[in-house]
Amino acid sequence: MQFFGGSELPSATPPSSNKMRYMYVFNRNGVCLYYKDWMRPHTTLSPQQDLKLMFGLLFSLKSFTAKMDPSSANKGNLGVPQLPGQGCSFHSFRTNTYKLSFMETPSGIKIILVTDPRIGDLQEALKDIYNIYVEYVVKNPLYTPGQPFRCELFNTTLDHYVRNLT
Repeated sequence: MQFFGGSELPSATPPSSNKMRYMYVFNRNGVCLYYKDWMRPHTTLSPQQDLKLMFGLLFSLKSFTAKMDPSSANKGNLGVPQLPGQGCSFHSFRTNTYKLSFMETPSGIKIILVTDPRIGDLQEALKDIYNIYVEYVVKNPLYTPGQPFRCELFNTTLDHYVRNLT
């Protein structure tokens, strides 16, 4: 999904070796379970405002794409998690300064990656990150579902994965 505005992006890879900027993991209720910052040049919002804005953006984009979908007469209940391949067809958008990639699981977990705009499709990477989340967070007997988490094994594995991805 490409929005209007911005210039056409050159296909050359930028000189920066780090293409990942930041990542969010939200639950179905909009609670930010995890935030990771690899390279965020500046922030103008408070962390709480940033989280609300990001979740609101995702909710609006999902609603918009579901309402505009010409292939479905049944628009479903907006905000209700759906199985892969059902409902919303929103996966990413790109501006001239960043690309936002999105995946929602059937359980309502939303994973958002903000990257360099020249990076390709990240749907497989988002699935891999979800598998890392399941392995190191969900299967952890000390984790309380629906609560924000801090897990060094998850951080280390995620950082290793991202370094090999870029």
